[in-house]
Amino acid sequence: MSKHSSFPPGFRQKIVELHRAGRSVKELAQQFEPGEQTIRNLIKQDELDNGQRNDGLSTSEREELTRLRRKVKQLQIEQEILSKAAAWFARETESIPPKSSSS
Repeated sequence: MSKHSSFPPGFRQKIVELHRAGRSVKELAQQFEPGEQTIRNLIKQDELDNGQRNDGLSTSEREELTRLRRKVKQLQIEQEILSKAAAWFARETESIPPKSSSS
């Protein structure tokens, strides 16, 4: 579970809506569980998601980045396995296969 999902989406949205309606971050922190910085983070993320600011990643961009990082890690593992397998086969055959010349 990511650190961004510790509160249900409905709760996060309600905090943001209350802030838009004029409630201060301090008031919201006193009334609800999250601290002031958490509430500021929720507001910032909502603004990023809605295109109101561009100094960070939107939720969809963050999810894509996470997915791509996992894919890169998986590809690196697969490449390492293939490299080790190629080296093992080369040792087993005790020779390097001839290069085909198509010229």
